[in-house]
Amino acid sequence: MKHVLILLATLGIVVSALALREHYRTEGDAPCSINERWDCGIVNHSPYAVVQGTGIPVAVLGIAGYLLMGALSWRRAYGAVLAAALIGLAFSLYLARIEAHVLGVWCIYCVISLADISLITLLALATTLAAQFRKSSELAS
Repeated sequence: MKHVLILLATLGIVVSALALREHYRTEGDAPCSINERWDCGIVNHSPYAVVQGTGIPVAVLGIAGYLLMGALSWRRAYGAVLAAALIGLAFSLYLARIEAHVLGVWCIYCVISLADISLITLLALATTLAAQFRKSSELAS
């Protein structure tokens, strides 16, 4: 499971880096500008693309979070991966709500990140529960 989670964390770093690149793009159309409902440029240049009061792009939080989950996965600290993933999932769902109900525009990088953090959360949960089940079975023996 370690390698799968590291691979998924790497995917998250890549899509977060692409979103960060879009955040700082000043020229031309966004490469992910598909139509009026799918445009990463609009999303990543909106006021919601930064942590309010800090100016830190949300994509930087994504990169940091995925780096943390990758490092924790490397150490097989699956309970900590689960805790970090739950925080990331909650924040990603909050951002998806903003895209759907406030901006009315979706970012493909954000949607990929939401799918990625959802999968990381499910795998970390399954791994953590399996480890707990094994421990309780060993104690019962």
